[in-house]
Amino acid sequence: MSELVRLRWHPANAPGVLHAIEPTAADIELHAAQLAVAYNDPYNAALMGNTEAMTAADVVTHYATMNASGARQFHLFVDDDLVGDADLRDIETGAGAAEFAFMIADRKRQGRGLGTYFALMIHHFAFAPPSEYGVGLERIYAAIVPANTGSRRVFEKLGYRIDDSAAARERADEPSDIVMVIDRATFVAQHQLSELFMAPY
Repeated sequence: MSELVRLRWHPANAPGVLHAIEPTAADIELHAAQLAVAYNDPYNAALMGNTEAMTAADVVTHYATMNASGARQFHLFVDDDLVGDADLRDIETGAGAAEFAFMIADRKRQGRGLGTYFALMIHHFAFAPPSEYGVGLERIYAAIVPANTGSRRVFEKLGYRIDDSAAARERADEPSDIVMVIDRATFVAQHQLSELFMAPY
């Protein structure tokens, strides 16, 4: 297993100090019930394409399954408050590609820029070389439910573009999903995250 990493950033307009932390098994157990509530919220479930309710035990199993497949998973915090989660999944080391997904759990916090901040942090981690504790990816895909206009705006802000290639469409869960992609050069050219702290813990 890769060494767990934590990211910390405090942009000027953020509502607090932002933390993206790869959780330990104990962390997952601690927050599983809270995440299950967020996954099961009808509004969130529709945007994520979830069709079945999840228990806290299901969340633990989901994280374990993702971890076994090599995903890099994060709990997202504003100061000490858990506000969501995110992951880089289906990582193809040889091809330098992965898929990114995220959720801001509390609907009162959605649409206020948190998704963009956290996406920027994790993309910085994803594109950074392993020598800087990153993954060293060359491109990242995102598969989006058409109704999830908020997530699509986040990806557009990051510099993603729609990709209908065969490689991209393999990332879609449903035929109606929109698949977008960004490459490392585009991200680095558009986003310089000053004072972002990234280190193992």
